[in-house]
Amino acid sequence: MTEPPAPVPAERLGFEMPPAFATAAEERAHRKERLAAVLRLLGRLGYEDGVDGHASARDPEFEDCYWVNPFGRAFGALGPEDLLLVDGEGRVRQGGRRVNQLAFAVHAAVHRARPGVVSVVRTQAPYGRALAALGELLAPVTREACAFYEDHALLDEYAAAEDAGRIAEALGPYKALVLRNHGLLTVGDSVDAAAWWFIAAERAAQAQLIARAAGKAVLIGHHSAVATRERFGSDLAAWVSLQPLLEQVASTS
Repeated sequence: MTEPPAPVPAERLGFEMPPAFATAAEERAHRKERLAAVLRLLGRLGYEDGVDGHASARDPEFEDCYWVNPFGRAFGALGPEDLLLVDGEGRVRQGGRRVNQLAFAVHAAVHRARPGVVSVVRTQAPYGRALAALGELLAPVTREACAFYEDHALLDEYAAAEDAGRIAEALGPYKALVLRNHGLLTVGDSVDAAAWWFIAAERAAQAQLIARAAGKAVLIGHHSAVATRERFGSDLAAWVSLQPLLEQVASTS
């Protein structure tokens, strides 16, 4: 019997991993490039509604300052040079356009409450909105949904942008938050991770709602859901998962 080929050594797979940076300037340039690419991707996926929706990235050097998309610009039209540097009080420090201060206040509050978070995504997507209208958490009905098992929260009351502190408190230590009657918010230790969690949460909400419409969904058991989350629920796994989508954006931009 012929033996199967030996596994390819990891060092020969040639798969890109999150980069390291020698200076804050290099890291800033990378975060801005990634943030602009993520915004274009979110726009392509239809996760945009008029002037609503933001993705932000913590500046690696300037305390309580964050890069974010400008008010009134389509996601698909944005490059790194279009991003604004905004401080925690909503004042634009770099950039020539306005920021939606009420919406940005939520991002600033989350960043302040979670110093390890690099990026926050809060934008509009239909299934996340529908799940939020029901006031429900994501259920472990698919393997992908298990990434959020016991690692996301529900703010079970209507909260306006003025309630930024309450929103940050409701998120707690988790990777995602369902904002009742609003939609989804996700965070990550990289721009890539936060974006993937938003996309994954939206897709999980879609599967959950379709399954409910068809019948009674069968839940994955607790131990299996935890094991699956431990395998696929890290920010590194999220970073890896987003790379093919970013490659598509880069190849057609």
